[in-house]
Amino acid sequence: MRTTEEMVELIIKVAKEDPDIRAVLMSGSRANKDCPVDQYQDFDIVYFVKDVQPYWDNMAWIEDKFDKPILVQKPESIELIPPDDDGNYMYLMLFADGNRIDLQFTSSPYVDDGEPAVLLLDKDGMFPDIQVQEDFWYVRKPSQKYFADCCNEFHWCLNNVAKGIARDELSYAMKQMNEYVRDMLVLMLQWYVGAHYDFKVSAGKEGKYFKKYLPFEIYERFRKTYSDADYEHMWAAAFEMLYLFGDVARSVAEKLGFAYAEEEEQGIEQYMEMVRSGEI
Repeated sequence: MRTTEEMVELIIKVAKEDPDIRAVLMSGSRANKDCPVDQYQDFDIVYFVKDVQPYWDNMAWIEDKFDKPILVQKPESIELIPPDDDGNYMYLMLFADGNRIDLQFTSSPYVDDGEPAVLLLDKDGMFPDIQVQEDFWYVRKPSQKYFADCCNEFHWCLNNVAKGIARDELSYAMKQMNEYVRDMLVLMLQWYVGAHYDFKVSAGKEGKYFKKYLPFEIYERFRKTYSDADYEHMWAAAFEMLYLFGDVARSVAEKLGFAYAEEEEQGIEQYMEMVRSGEI
C-alpha cells in the first residue's frame, strides 16, 4: 500500500505537471488533526482548474496519472442520484493497493466555510488564507425547540415500526427503524456526548465515535438496538431504542435545562405494547 507521503507526493506531482491545475486543496479527515489516523482514510482532494471540461468523465486522463482504479464512481455522470449541477466534476476512486482518492475538479473560487483544509499547492500565490474553525465538527448545542422536535419525530416514527412488524412488512419496518427512528436516536446520543463534554468534541459522522465517548453501559444498550430480521428480535430492539432514547433525552434535558415530553414516550410505549400483544 502506498504511504500517505507517497500519495500526497503523487497528487502534487500530477498538479505541478498540468498547467491547467492552479491549486490543490486537501480537506476531510486527513486535514483534521482531531480525526484518528488509519489506512482507511480517504484523500479528499480538490484541483482548482481553469476549465473543468477537459477533465469531465475523462478516465483516460485519470488512469494515465493515477493508475486504473479497481472501482470508481462519478457522481455527475449518475442518473440514479441526480448531481448538484454546480459545474464541478468528481471522481471517487478506489485503487488496487487500498488507497482511495475523492478527487474534485472545480473552476469556482474557493469558499472558506471553516472546514479544516490544507493547501498543498498554489501556483499563483493567490489562494486566500484558510481560516480553520477549530470547532467545525463539534456537536452543536440544540435549542429547546430542536430538542423537542427530535423527541417528537422519534416517538412518532416508532408507530410505523410497530405497524410494519404487525403487518409482516419486513423491509418497511426495517427502513422505519434503521432510518427515521435511528436517525433521531443517533442525534440524541450526539447531544448526550456534547452535553457531557461541554460541546467541545465530535461524535463523528453517524456517531462513529460513540464507543469512545459514551459510557460503556449506554454504548452496550445502543448495540442492542440493532436487530436481525426475526420479528421478536425487532420488537426487543425497538423497545430498547425507546427506553434508551428516553434515558438519554432526560439526561440531556437535565444538563441543558430543557423539558422532556414524558407523555409522548408513555403514549408510544402504550401503543407498541398493544400492537405487540395483538390487542389491536
